[in-house]
Formats: sequence, structure tokens, C-alpha cells
Amino acid sequence: MKTTSTPAPTTPAPHPWRWPALTALLLAEAMNLLDATIVQVAAPAVHAGLGGSVSDVQWFSTAYTLPFAVLLITGGRLGDIAGRRRLFVLGVTLFTAASVACALAPTAGLLIAFRAVQGAAAAVIIPQTIGLIKAMFEGDELSRALGSIGPVMGLAAVCGPVLGGVLTHADLFGSSWRAAFLVNVPVALVVLALSPKLLENRAPHRPALDGPGTALAATGTGLLVYPLIGTNLTELPPHDWALLALGLLALAAFALHQRRTTTPLLEPGLFTHRGFLPALATSTTFFAVTNGLLTVVVLQLQLQAGQGVLAAGLSLTPWSVGLAVSSWLSGRRGARRRMMPYGLALVLLGLTAAAAVYATTATVTATATAPAPYPWPLLPALALVGLGAGLFTPAFFTLALRPLRPQEVGSAAGALNAVQQLGATLGVAVLGSAYLDGSAVAACAVAVALTLLCWAASRRM
Repeated sequence: MKTTSTPAPTTPAPHPWRWPALTALLLAEAMNLLDATIVQVAAPAVHAGLGGSVSDVQWFSTAYTLPFAVLLITGGRLGDIAGRRRLFVLGVTLFTAASVACALAPTAGLLIAFRAVQGAAAAVIIPQTIGLIKAMFEGDELSRALGSIGPVMGLAAVCGPVLGGVLTHADLFGSSWRAAFLVNVPVALVVLALSPKLLENRAPHRPALDGPGTALAATGTGLLVYPLIGTNLTELPPHDWALLALGLLALAAFALHQRRTTTPLLEPGLFTHRGFLPALATSTTFFAVTNGLLTVVVLQLQLQAGQGVLAAGLSLTPWSVGLAVSSWLSGRRGARRRMMPYGLALVLLGLTAAAAVYATTATVTATATAPAPYPWPLLPALALVGLGAGLFTPAFFTLALRPLRPQEVGSAAGALNAVQQLGATLGVAVLGSAYLDGSAVAACAVAVALTLLCWAASRRM
């Protein structure tokens, strides 16, 4: 009697185009991060070219980061439902069209509107990246692919402010600041050319969208940010206080809705972890400090000191290099918890040094014929802030995600990225207004207060 053996199940062959596909994903990630920072340096030149209110300088950044923050988690849900490759391609296409529209914008108002479209497109692109990587890679290759995101993001963070200054100063074909948006086009075309190599992927169980939750989050954050831009923070009029109160009420309603709805934006189990809410507060305050300070440095150099856009961009090089070096060192040492207070201590030291520099140069302003003397002592102060940020960030994200269950990691990562963008939005609004209505010293004082709040929140993680 013959016996037949059942063949062992075979492991599916790895996706043959996974490495070119990874290139497309990493380029898209870098493009979106570049666009969050590249405009900060070019913003005063944009204002000079298009006119409008001085507060528009803040809106050039916040109009991008605000919809990015609010729609990030919803963008991930859409990929789960409709397919991550399809949403990725749609997002990159919309982002490219919005970039061209920004470059051609004839008025500040239209530029702000197109920046909001860019931010919404970025919220569609970014959440698809990790899901697509997990669909195409396995085992050690998956670890290598995920590990490549950090260095690419670090390089983009280093290049963004400097590239914004260089492109605007170069005035290629008379494009001036418009080149800061047009640089997205060739990158996006490469991404779209490689996108057919991506493996289509969606969630095994179709999740539902939370329309009311998204609307409440958007309304609450918008009402919080709007009154803080272009106003004197110490003399807010009654209607602005009313808007802030309505924003807080909307966010409270969002939190209540998340607890009661059957289709929440956030995994309910996240809030059973004692350190998750402090992690959200830590992320918000930390990125408010770093992004807000970038805006203050650029505005002070160009509007008060009379330095050109190239000098402003290159002035951020010590910050970027310090960030890259300390991120690498922190990663090599395992991004341990104690790196967080060390990093925040360096940030505080750098902020104090920057405030001292601004205090000594407060009465020195540019004239119509000559810029003010360049504030060279500002450079080591910015290097200290960069070193501190590089120590803090890897340890923070490692600690924030470590205690979570596998099914909670995706939702938590989306929430942390969302409040990161929200923090950037609030930082530009609050520190930018503190500078425009007060001084760079006042802005640094606000940054110190936010850093201390960040330190207090991080101790509870």
C-alpha cells in the first residue's frame, strides 16, 4: 500500500520589487518632511514678494502642519479601506499639484490655501508607509527597511532649512522663493515612476471611518491655533478668548466621543497605559519648542538683523549638524531613558544662551543701507539645541512605544505623529507671535517655559 505525503506549505516569495518600492516610500517621507521645514526659511521672502499681513509668515507654515496633524489618523484609515498603494499614489499626485499651485500663487491668501491642500495630501501619504513596508518585507529585511526611515528623516531635517535658504537665494530662472515649492516636483515624479513597484495592501478587516471624531478634532485644533497667530499674547481680546474656550470644548467633546463611539480614531486600549497621555503632552510641547524656535531665529535674522535668506538658512546648520550627530550617538547607545533629561537640559542651555545673545543685540537693527552685525554667538547656542533634540527624540519615541501591545502600535504612532505636527503648529503660532509682538528674548522665555512643561510631562511616562 502506497502512502502519499502532504507537501509542506511553501513560504510566499518575497516581493521582487521591494527595494525600488522602498526607495519610493522613503523619498515621499523625505519630501513631506522637507516641505514642513523648507518654507520656514523662505517665509520672509515670500511675504516680501506677495505682501499681506506679517502674520501670514506664520500661516505659511501652520496652514501645512495643521491639516497634516488633524487628518493623519484618518489618512491611515482610508488606506486600510481603499488600499495603501492607491492612497499613496493619490496623495503624492495631489501633493505635486498643490506644490505647483503654491509656486504659482499670486497672493498670500491663495498660497495659504494651497499649503493647506499640501498638508492634507501629506496626511494621506505618510500613514501608508509603514503598512506598505510591512507588506513587502519580512524578517531581517523588515528590520532593515524600517530602520532606514530614521536616517532618511534625519537627513531631510538637516537639509530642509538650509535648502530653503540656498534655493531662495539662488533665484533660479528668477523663481526666488517659488523654487522652494518647485523642488518637490522632480522628487514626486520619481516617486510616481516607482509607485507601480509597490505591492497593494489593505487591512484584512475593513475599519470604519470616524467622521464626527475627525470633525471635532479639526474644529478644536483650528479654534485653538487661529487666535494665537498674529496677536499680542498678553493682550488677547475677548473674542479670541472665546474662540480658545470653544476650541477646548470641542477637544473635550472629541475625547468624550472617542470613549463612546464604536469606531474611534484611536485604539481604546492606548488610554489604559499610564504613560500614554503624558507622552502625547511631551511630544506636543517638545515639537512646539523646536519648530517655534526655528521660526523665531529665521524671522529675527531677516526682519530685524537684515540678513539675507541664504545667511538665515546657513545659520541653522549648527542646529542640523548637532541634531544629526547626537541622534546617531543616541541610537548607538540604545536610546536609553536617561537620554531624555540630558537632551532637555541641553535644549534649556541652548535657549538660555540664545536669549542672552538676543538681549545683547536687542537695540541693534538693520538700516536701509546695511544689515546689523551678524550674531555669531547665536551659532553655538543653536548647536546646543540641536544636540539636545537629537538626544531626546530617539529615546522619547522608543520609550513611548515600548509598553504597547502589537495591535496598539499603529494607532499610537499615528497619534504621536499627529500631536507632533500639532505641536509644530502651536509652536509657530505662539513663539512667532511672542517675537512679532514682543522680542526674540520674550520668545525664548516662552520656549523655556514650554521645555519645562515638556520635562514635567516626560517624567510621568
